[in-house]
Amino acid sequence: MGAYIFVHFREKYTPDGEQVYFGLSKDGFNWEMVNSGEPVLVSNVGECGVRDHVIFRKKEGGFVILSTDLSLANNFESKYHGDWKEINHNGSNFLVKWESSDLVHWSDAELVRMVDDSFGCVWAPEIIADEENGDYMVHWSSFHNEENPDHTAIYYARTKDFKTFSKAKILCKKEDTGIIDSNIVYENGYYYRFIKSDFNPEHIMLHRSTSLTGEYERMPAFDEEMDKLEQGQYEAPTCFKLSDGRWCVMLDFYGCEKEKQGYVPFIADDITTGRFVRSDDKFSFPYGFKHGTVMTITDEEYDRIKKAYPNN
Repeated sequence: MGAYIFVHFREKYTPDGEQVYFGLSKDGFNWEMVNSGEPVLVSNVGECGVRDHVIFRKKEGGFVILSTDLSLANNFESKYHGDWKEINHNGSNFLVKWESSDLVHWSDAELVRMVDDSFGCVWAPEIIADEENGDYMVHWSSFHNEENPDHTAIYYARTKDFKTFSKAKILCKKEDTGIIDSNIVYENGYYYRFIKSDFNPEHIMLHRSTSLTGEYERMPAFDEEMDKLEQGQYEAPTCFKLSDGRWCVMLDFYGCEKEKQGYVPFIADDITTGRFVRSDDKFSFPYGFKHGTVMTITDEEYDRIKKAYPNN
């Protein structure tokens, strides 16, 4: 029947929140903690804190996690002087990477440099297989301190092995404001791209295209559902297919006190319509999951993770 893993962080006031946590679910709605709600992986490189995780199953076998190299708990007031602009322009050019063959035994944390010093902080990596090119595309949000000094845009690099990456190129930008937190899924010949817009609109947008790096069209039905929400309160979309064929996009509700709600689910009966309707009635989390991604796993993988990281 299958299950799901949600790799996320916990936005606590202490540094242990900015590490790698696992959540598990049998239905994509009701989630359980792993490892008694303690980190499964801890970064001891870069800023010694990680956020905005993506987990990905490679076609050739095995798994990779990429994360933003950033610790606000350790460095927000000291290194960055309490200034988000300083983080955006002078934060880490690196991502933190782990790899595994079985979701249980993981490599040591490794810094992976994605861009040169003309870029600001590399935020919120995501991964998708490029069906046209036969490789993988890693995409993220950044300032470019020369080309786009006022607004974040989405950039990408290509890789075949997650060891060497092509030079960063721009994937998309919005002239009037910054965009962040891109998430792309593929279904029946279309790429569906979710992006957080800082303003105009101040919510998530959904676009689709038949080409991963080509022109995308905006899906107005998604805007109609987002317009029903309080603006400027949701980010970090992660979209996945449910076992009954419907699609779910989880949005991180950050307009609340730390350690509280976290993600909220929206369901589309048919992704081609773009209409994702808020569906709180059947979902639950053991604590507030923050910025991560959901990946489908097998029942065997679910059992293996639960056995390796039991709840005491």
